Amino acid sequence: MNADKTPVRRGKGKFELDERLKAYQGVWVFVEHERGEVHPVSWELLGEGRKLADQLGVPLAGVVLGASDEQTRRFCEEAFHHGADLCYRIVDPVLASYRNQPFTKGLTDLVETYQPEILLLGATTQGRDLAGSVATTLKTGLTADCTDLAIDLENRSLAASRPTFGGSLLCTILTLNYRPQMATVRPRVMVMPDRDPSRRGTVIDHHLGLIESQIVTKVIDYIPDDRQGKPQLPFADVIVAGGRGMKNADNFQLIWNLAMTLGAEVGASRPAVQSGWVETDRQVGQSGKTVRPKLYIAAGISGAVQHRVGMEGSDVIVAINSDPNAPIFDFATYGIVGNAMTILPALTEAFRQQLAVVKMAV
Repeated sequence: MNADKTPVRRGKGKFELDERLKAYQGVWVFVEHERGEVHPVSWELLGEGRKLADQLGVPLAGVVLGASDEQTRRFCEEAFHHGADLCYRIVDPVLASYRNQPFTKGLTDLVETYQPEILLLGATTQGRDLAGSVATTLKTGLTADCTDLAIDLENRSLAASRPTFGGSLLCTILTLNYRPQMATVRPRVMVMPDRDPSRRGTVIDHHLGLIESQIVTKVIDYIPDDRQGKPQLPFADVIVAGGRGMKNADNFQLIWNLAMTLGAEVGASRPAVQSGWVETDRQVGQSGKTVRPKLYIAAGISGAVQHRVGMEGSDVIVAINSDPNAPIFDFATYGIVGNAMTILPALTEAFRQQLAVVKMAV
């Protein structure tokens, strides 16, 4: 690295890692928790982090900050069960509830002390708030809302991919001359790893060194986010989604009919939401929800990148579109070329009859 911190390159444009940066080793995942429950994105990231750590030949670590010795130790054990080799832990009364200042100090101190080369957080409300503060404090790079993570072994860099320009393009970002390399990943983008209860690891405790009087914000009360009766697309097993091709709100009712028959959630592309056919909570895509159902039925959706990044992790994708050249057919498991307004009622009736047969057999 030069004095101006620009990357040093040798030969044919090959990047050469600065000696100071070579001291940074290991992949870390911040384990996010609230009210005694770990956010599932933390386990998803440990699964992905395991792959990255294996490629680099380094340990995978979880990072747990909290106020309860028993609870944080349990979270560390779960991190081991989901692939971690180590768990860095800070236990302090000021960490009872999430606040930016103490959590930023704790995570920043850990990074400066133990020097990981990669730090991953969930792109949740808490994760986004914390990641931005930590990256700013450490003066390192942060790639937000990633949909894919890989290792560029030539220069030992994290290749973090995310949509850009309103979701119309995918770009891959490398942080060559700063460490740690930081990224946030939205829930349900990565596959949940299998839990192995036989795995064990080492817990490394660290002192926070912060007292309550030094913290500007105070927790007065906790008001839970009541999601009862609201869409829970990220955790649905079956989703029926409609797009611009449904033409109008009346036709979009066909999506609801099929979803009700299947006991599925209803999703939508951005144009359908912008047209007012369905509420914003049901939007799937880069600017909406990321989903990973067992079955995703997409009717009248072209399959643009903005929508694709939110649902391409589905186990089975059934696409219905009148345009045989629609991009969604490039990655759908099954494709039906035809008029959705004709096909959806036929599918709904077929499923009703099949379900009736199953109920009779039971």
